Amino acid sequence: MAKMDTHMLIYEAIQHGRKCLAAANVASPLLDAQVLLGHCLGLDRMALLLKRDQHVPDEPWRLYCQLIDRRANFEPVAYLVGNREFCGLDFQLSPATLIPRPDSETLVEAVLAAIADHEAPLRVLDLGTGSGCLLLSLLAVLPKATGVGLDISEDALSMAKTNAKRLGLANRASFKQSEWTAALDPKAAPFDVVLSNPPYISHDDLVQLMPDVRCYEPMRALDGGPDGLDAYRAIIEQIPPFLSPDGLLAFELGAGQAPMVGALLQAAFGQPPSIHKDLAGHDRVVLFRKALRS
Repeated sequence: MAKMDTHMLIYEAIQHGRKCLAAANVASPLLDAQVLLGHCLGLDRMALLLKRDQHVPDEPWRLYCQLIDRRANFEPVAYLVGNREFCGLDFQLSPATLIPRPDSETLVEAVLAAIADHEAPLRVLDLGTGSGCLLLSLLAVLPKATGVGLDISEDALSMAKTNAKRLGLANRASFKQSEWTAALDPKAAPFDVVLSNPPYISHDDLVQLMPDVRCYEPMRALDGGPDGLDAYRAIIEQIPPFLSPDGLLAFELGAGQAPMVGALLQAAFGQPPSIHKDLAGHDRVVLFRKALRS
């Protein structure tokens, strides 16, 4: 248990938290201590700097001590504070949802770049929606679009609905419990955009994940089967009835998966997709657009 003098100043508390987290081999101890103390005090990092010589009140102190202890056990900061920024929007999170990451912003950006008319009344489908961050980030930029988010987890869907309401998008987003496309009506209007950040970690790689991920994030949203490709195979097989003739299909990719997912798409539709890199230069997104076979 982190022991702290309850009369510490803000800058002292940050340094004390940093030392506790560094001793536990947490990767970013200073940043995490700042974020956690800011959460307890209702202050951003700049305000912490400006108020660095003020004392921390008792109740925020106690909460800070608890959060430092939990972070020292590698519980993710995003779960501890209950939210994460993604594409400039604030999303509430729970342990039922993956934590949105900057890599996934590449998927949103690539889809938006592939849409010629952002004012079009598009229908968007997000498979494995989690917190709803992908679908809702698109709807925030596409004012006439509507979307459906599917997820097998009821708890994740509850969080996605909460985020849609908080962001003022509940009137254009609906959510259903489903294993991939099972809950969709193939006779309904098809979707213009289908996107997914599916589980893509192979069984062998799961045990090598950082403890922050391996011990706390939902395993069902991470486990992609023996080779990491199970979800891609399932979606590619199921999606044709639900994608419009000129529709866009977009996936986030795991490391080294671009050739394999590209081959799956080419085998299914007879045409190779395009691959897009993230800011680190890694193949991160695969996009496919083609008239479907009758």
